[in-house]
Amino acid sequence: MQKTVYIIGLFLALQSCVKQTKWPVTEATPVRIIVDAILTDEVKSHQVTLTYTVSQLNQSPQPVMGASVIISNEDSVWNLVEQPANSGIYLTPPAFFARLAKNYTLLISQNNIIYSAKATMVPGSYFQELKYLKNEQNNLYYIDWVANAFSTKDVARWELLLDWSRVPGYQNLDSIDNHARMLFYTLPTLDVSEVFAPQMEAINFPAGTMITERRYSITPEHAEFIREMLLETNWTGGLFNVAAANVTTNLSNGALGFFGVCAVNELSVIVNPIR
Repeated sequence: MQKTVYIIGLFLALQSCVKQTKWPVTEATPVRIIVDAILTDEVKSHQVTLTYTVSQLNQSPQPVMGASVIISNEDSVWNLVEQPANSGIYLTPPAFFARLAKNYTLLISQNNIIYSAKATMVPGSYFQELKYLKNEQNNLYYIDWVANAFSTKDVARWELLLDWSRVPGYQNLDSIDNHARMLFYTLPTLDVSEVFAPQMEAINFPAGTMITERRYSITPEHAEFIREMLLETNWTGGLFNVAAANVTTNLSNGALGFFGVCAVNELSVIVNPIR
């Protein structure tokens, strides 16, 4: 009985020590710019996309308008043009292409703040054709293998462009229903979050689909950026999560994103029927 009285008294004493406290909470999130800038060795008009961070889930980012964007290497300087106007998309001249063994610098001037980043290109590499299998339940096909997810020698970003708009029965569909774009990555690390990542949506396509397979060479720094980005996005929500944190960047002054220079190798595959 005495023990019970003692416990009750201790509980009341602890309760009497509790008092309300107001902690100062800053609701305003600092607005930062996000940079999406990948240069390749393809002759085309390359783009640098600038947007502002958002404060709410699924909120559409606002473009960074009227910025001054410059790309340079040891030999030349290119002033990018925002096109369309007020879009936050800044374009190089149409004849631009990045070259191996050159050091590229990105400079962005916005509201009297200078953001900068440097990047180089690693050589491209030829690769083995992807593999696909037939889904016996619907007689469509799906990607089974693109590249080994873990490789210290074949670090790359893979882009698959699928087009079945010319296959009979699919010709009159909207573009979203007869085209698809898929991304895969070969990274020099293997994370448990990747192994036990949530299952992604399967994309099925008919025989006759044209698949354009593109391999982007990436530097170790670019690979680390992609790895951390995947840990915060595609690989989160599985059996093993990591603590949320800001993703590594090569941009200065608090800008987010990454500036990369890639060599691109490409091949095309037509999906043949499997009996």
